[in-house]
Amino acid sequence: MLRGLKWITAFSTVALMTALASAQGIAQQAQARLWQDDLAPIAASAWNYDRAAHLLERAGFGGTPEQIELLAAMSPAAAVRSLVYFDSVDNSHLLPFEHSGIHDPGLEPFPPSRPATTELAKATGEALGIKVKASGNRRLQPVVNKFFYWLRASVLETNRVAYWWANRMVASNSPLQEKMALFWHGHFAINESKVRDYRKLLMELELFHEMGTGSFRDLMVAIAQDPAMLSFLDAGVNVKGAPNENFAREIMELFTMGVGNYSETDIREAARAFTGWNYVDLDFVINADLHDGDSKTFLGHSGNFDGVEIIDLIMAQAVTAEYIAGKIYRYFVRQELGAELAAELGSILRDADYEVAVLLETLFMSKDFYSAASVGSQIKSPVQLAISTYRKLGLDTVPGVPDFNRATGALSQSLFRPPTVAGWAGGRSWVTPGLLLERGNFARDVLFPDINFIPPDRRNGSREIQSVSNRIRQGMDITSATQPSSLGDGRIMAESNMLADRDEDFNTRYGSFRGWQMALERVKPIPRHTARLNLSQMVMEQGLENTSEVVDYFIARFMRVAPGDDARAMLIRFLDTDLGTSDIDSAQTYMEDSLRLVLHLIMSQPEYQLG
Repeated sequence: MLRGLKWITAFSTVALMTALASAQGIAQQAQARLWQDDLAPIAASAWNYDRAAHLLERAGFGGTPEQIELLAAMSPAAAVRSLVYFDSVDNSHLLPFEHSGIHDPGLEPFPPSRPATTELAKATGEALGIKVKASGNRRLQPVVNKFFYWLRASVLETNRVAYWWANRMVASNSPLQEKMALFWHGHFAINESKVRDYRKLLMELELFHEMGTGSFRDLMVAIAQDPAMLSFLDAGVNVKGAPNENFAREIMELFTMGVGNYSETDIREAARAFTGWNYVDLDFVINADLHDGDSKTFLGHSGNFDGVEIIDLIMAQAVTAEYIAGKIYRYFVRQELGAELAAELGSILRDADYEVAVLLETLFMSKDFYSAASVGSQIKSPVQLAISTYRKLGLDTVPGVPDFNRATGALSQSLFRPPTVAGWAGGRSWVTPGLLLERGNFARDVLFPDINFIPPDRRNGSREIQSVSNRIRQGMDITSATQPSSLGDGRIMAESNMLADRDEDFNTRYGSFRGWQMALERVKPIPRHTARLNLSQMVMEQGLENTSEVVDYFIARFMRVAPGDDARAMLIRFLDTDLGTSDIDSAQTYMEDSLRLVLHLIMSQPEYQLG
């Protein structure tokens, strides 16, 4: 059960790529090889359990054999429509996000920095809803504490939103709704560290849930007017006479058209059209006096354009539909996309007036989607890996141990924290040797939870904050406790204290410390149950009689790409050895740990990373 278990000797990037090539090479001997790039619908006679499993893997996060069998019993058209058109699906068990109640009205508008906060307090006598003390030492300390409180509380509440969303992914009867929200989250990538308001992040996620398979044009307008995006791309400094080009550049480069399909002049002119677009707290506003109402020339058209008209001109470009359709294709089908097929996909989306559901239905019905080039060719993102693991285990909630946010973050994907405005690179960037080992460790931590687990949302990992906390508990005064450790011996620190603890306006390090304390008081904790698993019961319910049948059942249930014969034989030998028998009936009273060990080995195989 040790990390880096010796059985995982082939756990490397090369092994994964070999598995990927092998899966595709074997499948190409099948009839499905002829289907590549063919968007014609698959025939009902070609529909089966394996293709239903592939559909659920890509249009969702996989599922249990029972869930796959429900789709396999339908016609392919009915199965696809049940996933794509989900408005009538019963999801009444999915509860809205339960806020901790951490936001206070006085926090708005939240200043851009601590210095800006203290300068505001000095100038006006109040900031963040806190009045400056009339006299005494550290007159601005309560203001500084409140500034750091909101930064810390928003981080912790964002972690709760991520958990809430992960639970939706696991439990939803509309998995495509969540899969599309995850796609748009990477497409319209914004980061909590820049937005600094969990409420805005949640609002954008709700837009993805509501509009993710509808009109891309309407979604683009909604995102352009979304406080989270306006905050992230600096709308507050995009004003008449001094336009900021951040949003105008990204809307064309990343969100709609792609590099090379516009000019620098187009960027400048579009930026002028978006001037004055801003937000007040959670509401979109247009500041008319800051909007440039003069004529603009954009993509060959001239007029007194505003932001919505700029978006409509972008939508009229043939390249826009092709760019968006191609990105959706790569997310759901496969990375390789030729020019002819890209143009065909763009035409489908454009002819559908940018209704994403129409494109998705075409893709999921197509022979190309079930072709050898597509099946088993996708490397799961960390979030997909975690959610599909939980769904295939039959769980209905995300365990609190291991921590979902920390586990996916260790694998390089933290919800609401994409690395850049371009989102996550995806594909082979997920599978460095170190990250592959972490994937195996994630599986181990689900099956064998860490008994020394300390919830990361109930403590701060900063050594600086821990040092302040420890010193205060030892009885030091605030100034002594907040001195940097690098000052050296006690004599130097004491001399520094004599000079520092005199009529301070505030102490920043103490404010950071108090901010964490105040946030922990108000932010609700994430539930910390472990995964409730009973693999022994699963095996007995299936009527499995020997170790070979167990291994084959686990492979079929948890893997979309089967390992090679040698790996299968190794798994059977391991289970035989660990149980001391190949007979399941005689081992049923003590086999749980052995079953978990062999499942850990299965989840550590290179093929398990593929979907």
